[in-house]
Amino acid sequence: MIYPEDFYSLLKARGITRFAGVPCSYLSGPVELLERRGCYTAAANEGVALALAAGSALVGERTGVLIQNSGLGNLINPLTSLVIPYGLGITVFMSLRGWPDPSVDEPQHAVMGAAGHAVLDALGVRHWTLDGSAADAANVLDAAVEHMNTGSPAFVMVPKGTIGPATAEAAPKDHGFGRAEAIRSVVGTLPPSAAIIATTGYISRELCAMADRLGNLYMQGSMGHAAALGLGLAVSDPHRPVIVLDGDGAALMHLGTLSTVGGVAPEHFVHIVLDNGVYASTGSQPTTSGTTDFVQVARAAGFRTAVGCENGDQLAAALAGALRTQGPHFIAVRTSASGGVPPRVTDMMGPRDLKDRFARWVGDAV
Repeated sequence: MIYPEDFYSLLKARGITRFAGVPCSYLSGPVELLERRGCYTAAANEGVALALAAGSALVGERTGVLIQNSGLGNLINPLTSLVIPYGLGITVFMSLRGWPDPSVDEPQHAVMGAAGHAVLDALGVRHWTLDGSAADAANVLDAAVEHMNTGSPAFVMVPKGTIGPATAEAAPKDHGFGRAEAIRSVVGTLPPSAAIIATTGYISRELCAMADRLGNLYMQGSMGHAAALGLGLAVSDPHRPVIVLDGDGAALMHLGTLSTVGGVAPEHFVHIVLDNGVYASTGSQPTTSGTTDFVQVARAAGFRTAVGCENGDQLAAALAGALRTQGPHFIAVRTSASGGVPPRVTDMMGPRDLKDRFARWVGDAV
């Protein structure tokens, strides 16, 4: 295992001193260390992180990008249409979820875990996989930087346990009442006919542990797409209340979806963002929600109503009002960054089983 401080020293010695990315638990140590050193930019999604690094490369600065392999799809567009054709040398550090054995990780990582190396091969992108030793890391980084200096992207693949945690953890900030209390307020207000689309991470896990029901669909992976999934359901089943339970990091990842919702204007659609200011399930790295006014964004995007809440009573009242009136509606809720670790949804059933039981519930409830 390589310690984050040693990993950073290796990068600094090779002139890579600025970083951008989207966190992964496999990279929580380096991300936390880089945040404390003030040289890491939290990007809304992986494509943004790569484009940001490309901007730095235009003026000759070396910027490293840290991502999870599940976000490789977000990154491919700027990789193939910006970085490669413009000859911009950038090193990407990509964690390998679902690799080499997908059975030891959550099922949503199986496809990209198996395909990630082949995808890069198909794109003609050079890549190296770390083995966890400092000597190997030095050799890999030398090769990656040499390749980057030719004006080409270089990927350094990071398996689980390759890089350790940071030496000290920053305490999460408490911004309000807890995630569990917020979810309890939501489920206590909804009619039985309401469908709930819960985003990936601790929100879906908390909902499943607290109030599992056939009308809940727990997203495993596909971060940032809960609102779009809910919108598709609302368009196809326009008389059913559709509640999207989202997180701030996920909502920021594809914030443009709010404009799509506003343009379509589904009447029974309620988008609730539980904003704790961090990516909780990857190690509580901060998001940029502190400088984003979700309520104002939703209003500008065309939501019929958009309100902010600070406690359970306000949330229950806002949701009850939304269910009585024509939407779409948006509710932003400040919650605490602290809280326990809920059990994984996939310990109960797999993604296809979750889809099948939800689809049967929708069909039976028509």
